[in-house]
Amino acid sequence: MYRHILIPTDGSKLAAKGVRAGVRLAESLGARVTGVFVIPPYQPPMYDEGVVYYPGQSRAAQKKAAEAAARKALSLIEIEAQAAKVRCATRFVVSPQPWRAILATARAAKCDTIVMASHGRSGLGGLLLGSETVRVLASSKIPVLVVR
Repeated sequence: MYRHILIPTDGSKLAAKGVRAGVRLAESLGARVTGVFVIPPYQPPMYDEGVVYYPGQSRAAQKKAAEAAARKALSLIEIEAQAAKVRCATRFVVSPQPWRAILATARAAKCDTIVMASHGRSGLGGLLLGSETVRVLASSKIPVLVVR
């Protein structure tokens, strides 16, 4: 059935549910997993009249902090996979649109399914806040398992 599962994470408690479900699925199918964390691109601080000067974070400091957050979030996938004896690879990518990066990673890694968590927002909340999961679902050419 599925041989290579992509598991996106943002390091949140909700994403951890998706991680555990994805690794359990991989374990039951004898599949391998690839974890991905999407880092937003550097946004230089913007200033306006009357704003007190705040130096913000340099590009290098932001990159270092983002990569540390990515390693921390991806370590959960590695730990879960190791405990389940599932082959695992992880990577982080920089993109302003996480859903596009998730789909590009799935293509590049030749994954045959994606397992990810969703807040399950609907109605106005889902419309206003948007959902990376909904965008992945709408654009994916491979199956997507959504965990709530």
